[in-house]
Amino acid sequence: MQGMSERRYAAHAGVSRGAVQKARLAGRLVLFADGSIDAAGSDARRAAMTDPAKQRPAPSRGKLKPVPEAALSAVGETLREQGLSAPAVGGSTTFLQARTANEVLKAQERRLKLQKLKGELVALDRAKILVFRLAREERDAWVNWPGRVAALMAAELGVDTATMHDLLERQVRTHLAELADVRADFR
Repeated sequence: MQGMSERRYAAHAGVSRGAVQKARLAGRLVLFADGSIDAAGSDARRAAMTDPAKQRPAPSRGKLKPVPEAALSAVGETLREQGLSAPAVGGSTTFLQARTANEVLKAQERRLKLQKLKGELVALDRAKILVFRLAREERDAWVNWPGRVAALMAAELGVDTATMHDLLERQVRTHLAELADVRADFR
């Protein structure tokens, strides 16, 4: 036998034996007189005659794509949040660790969706609007308070009503200015 058998050529080309047989019938292989396959000639002819759009990508044979550092750190962070062992930063993440982190994230996502459906979880924008509205109502109640109680307090203490109103209003505005420095952090 001068050349390769169908099985040997299939292993050489990285395709199945059936693909080699189809290529032989389609005339994409170079054959020796004894029917064996000329590997170099067949490789060239197959490359020239095969539509690249219809070819499968070559198997990676140990060449793995590098995983972005951000993805690896996210896996480690998720595992640590759940109290599971995570690789050190820059260490290698195993497939099992990555799959575990993926399952944990899917479970967390399902839990959040369920909480949202039950009404236990609200959107951040809606929460901000509600907190702002509540703070404004509270501020308005305090701003109006000196006008409501100044006359009663002045009569009880025997002082001028206008003086009492001015004093209370000044103190309330000072207190509200201090409270205005407080910012709601929704993170």
